[in-house]
Amino acid sequence: MPLEKIDEFGADLSAVQEAIRTGITSKCANALDSRWERWDEFCSEHGLDPFLRQHTDPVPILQVFGQRHRDGRNTPRGKPVKARTVEDALRAVGQKFASVGAADLRKDAHGTIDFRIYRQIRSYKKTDSPPVRVKPVPITLVIYLLRVAHHVTGDEAQQAIADMITIAFYYLLRPGEYTGTTSDDTAFAIKDVTLHLGKRALDWATASLAEIEAATSASYTFTTQKNGVRNKIIAHGRSHHPLCCPVTATICRILYHRRHNTPPEAPLASYYRNNCHIAIKAQDVTDSLRHSATTNFHVTGIKASVISARSLRAGGAMALLCGNVDFDLIKMLGHWHSDAMMRCLHLQAQPNMKRFAVAMFNDGQCTFLPEDTVPVNPQE
Repeated sequence: MPLEKIDEFGADLSAVQEAIRTGITSKCANALDSRWERWDEFCSEHGLDPFLRQHTDPVPILQVFGQRHRDGRNTPRGKPVKARTVEDALRAVGQKFASVGAADLRKDAHGTIDFRIYRQIRSYKKTDSPPVRVKPVPITLVIYLLRVAHHVTGDEAQQAIADMITIAFYYLLRPGEYTGTTSDDTAFAIKDVTLHLGKRALDWATASLAEIEAATSASYTFTTQKNGVRNKIIAHGRSHHPLCCPVTATICRILYHRRHNTPPEAPLASYYRNNCHIAIKAQDVTDSLRHSATTNFHVTGIKASVISARSLRAGGAMALLCGNVDFDLIKMLGHWHSDAMMRCLHLQAQPNMKRFAVAMFNDGQCTFLPEDTVPVNPQE
């Protein structure tokens, strides 16, 4: 390469490598770096080349690394981890190989995970404790928080949190989509929200108070939210409940920010305290939901410990399922790209469970068409 081109080429290559790194969230990128450092240390301790270029069968070395990750000898905290964490550590090593143009040594000649590693991870999964699943939030808890915030305390922070809980429930949002949980999250800004009066979109900054309060629907536009399709719009009409309504909750937030002249780029999930602009965090939502769960335990039977901000997405999907909404429509509304939503839903929900036996009794009788093969009389 000509000398005058080396610097330019190097700069472009550095830019590409940075683009590869920023193709995932900074949290994931840092985790990958940490796992590679653990692998590098493991190889150094045993006098191994980190890329295992001299080994005809590198799988046993990867398996030992996985085992030491499993029992905690090679983890940052020195504690045993579950199968999923071991799998992630081995994947990080394989992806590092691939990032420099080498073969992912976890995989065989057909591009599938080596049989030995597959069985090792499967064995770990069998002995892992069952995963802790958050319970879907029933709408009872949401209504309670709205009534307390708007009719009892009148506290602006509680009102903001209760309104955002309502919005998250109806729009099936992840915590990072409606709160500023981490630096990688992009919560909805005020400018991402549109109120509609019939078929007419309202300008939240200039529309009259009467028009905004009469809005018939509210839509949210995804921009850079995780797993969201860019420029995808999700809209809801009114639920006809005076408080627990996605449109009413959105109107409350829009009018609040209009009164405070909040910039349109600011997060919708925010409020003011002593003239300071405060963003709502996921922990604020979790604390409010758990308070409501404790207060209403005699009604719902749901313990506060199994409720968190992530429960709202599951709660909204559960409500749709109990309302007999088509499964594919639920996936579209919640922008699930797979059947992962099945882990959010609980068959034990009363509206579903109560009608199973009736359906099975009414539709349990069935007959079958005759077989294609007809018995042959041996005397013929």
